[in-house]
Amino acid sequence: MVVWVQSLVLINALLVLSVYSAPQGPVTEPIPIIRQEQEINPDGTYSWSYETGNGIQAEEQGFLKNAGTEQAAQVAQGEYSYTAPDGQLIRVQYIADENGFQPIGDHLPTPPPIPPAIQRALEYLASLPPREEPSRRF
Repeated sequence: MVVWVQSLVLINALLVLSVYSAPQGPVTEPIPIIRQEQEINPDGTYSWSYETGNGIQAEEQGFLKNAGTEQAAQVAQGEYSYTAPDGQLIRVQYIADENGFQPIGDHLPTPPPIPPAIQRALEYLASLPPREEPSRRF
């Protein structure tokens, strides 16, 4: 009887362990990569692209601008697209260089237009001749 109880306790412990060791959360199927390409050249230029089974597409090309100078900067330009949960196609084109990451996309917010009075003031200020800075005496 003791062996039978010990076996029953061991079996229950194994069942509890198997339940808690099972993967938690939603289980999803892996998304296949339909296409993938990359090229890295000796001169530092490169390109890559891919497409997945759920419609994600991305590509990028890059090069070193002003190579060998103090103004050398890596430049990358490309685009990516995917379908948002609400069904909207999201497409972003970008360039990244010495001026930072600069995305363009219909879904991205844009600044409001400059009010006409401020625009006229900016144009007037730009039309003025440069002003000489007064010399400072210490």
